[in-house]
Amino acid sequence: MTASARLRDVIGLDNGLPRLADAALVMIDFQNTYRTGVMALEGVDEALAAGARLLAAARAAGIPVVHVVNDGGAGTPYDIRAEIGAISPEVAPAPGEPVVVKGFPNAFHGTELHETLRTLGAGTELVLAGFMTHMCVSFTAQGAHALGYRPTVVAEATATRPLPAPDGTVVPAAALQTAALTTIADLFGPVAPAVADLTA
Repeated sequence: MTASARLRDVIGLDNGLPRLADAALVMIDFQNTYRTGVMALEGVDEALAAGARLLAAARAAGIPVVHVVNDGGAGTPYDIRAEIGAISPEVAPAPGEPVVVKGFPNAFHGTELHETLRTLGAGTELVLAGFMTHMCVSFTAQGAHALGYRPTVVAEATATRPLPAPDGTVVPAAALQTAALTTIADLFGPVAPAVADLTA
């Protein structure tokens, strides 16, 4: 089977990966929500470790870093006032790193993320990582693209979970991960397989 051309190629968008040092980093929903219980993700520990490496590299490069958390309200797995909804300690914000609270998958929708990035002096290059690949990472990449940013998603610093398909079968997490990253790369922005691809 021959693959179709990506939309990015058809309309002439650049697919080159940015240097991390030339971008701003957005860490999406790296919350304890996804480490245990009903929302636990496959490969979450490996993705967290990659996220920690990415965050350390961004700090070393002195680029803008913004953390995003989803607030689902008291008593939910997304309760940011409780341990379950807190940002995982491996990637906890450093003093001075802003935290944007969202209520929708697109981290730009109804939040101050765009204004925060402008205040920090971010350009158009964004690097995205976090959870879940098929949901908040994908929709934030779409939102960034719509606002004129050029988002790049770091695949190894993302993860998702198996889900029921409309026909009743189960879509394995690996298949959903691949589909989500493929969707992002088709139009919204390049996908870097690993942190090292942006820091070499």
